[in-house]
Amino acid sequence: MAAPPNEVSALLADWNNGDETAREKLIPLVYDQLRRLARRQMAQERPDHSLQATALVNEAYLLLVDQREVRWQNRTHFFALASQIMRHILVDYARARHRVKRGGDRQQVCLDEAMTVSVERAAVSPITVTRDWTTAKAWLYRAMRKAPGGKL
Repeated sequence: MAAPPNEVSALLADWNNGDETAREKLIPLVYDQLRRLARRQMAQERPDHSLQATALVNEAYLLLVDQREVRWQNRTHFFALASQIMRHILVDYARARHRVKRGGDRQQVCLDEAMTVSVERAAVSPITVTRDWTTAKAWLYRAMRKAPGGKL
């Protein structure tokens, strides 16, 4: 059930004036509307989204009550800011998900450090590499001579 707009605006004005009990009274009055906003925001997200509307409301609430610089004008201003905060939460959530998906959670190491980290010997000796290289060149030379029109 929606709270009367005047009551919400009056509580916001009291909260602006430093009345902490106004904030406590406000949240039960606006919670249902915040859930509707969250469901509307979540409807635009992918179907398998792991963030739920309730979690979105709770995160937005924590950010809303932490607003010290805002001078609440009325209930419309409050819900507009709440909607904007929810959108920012969803964008940040998506960015973090894509960062991890793209390997952003891995520790970056410069090439010089990576070379010094490995203490084990190379599995292939320089002699073996030279021998394999010589064999590959010989095979390539023979293959090119057998090719049609291949004169070397």
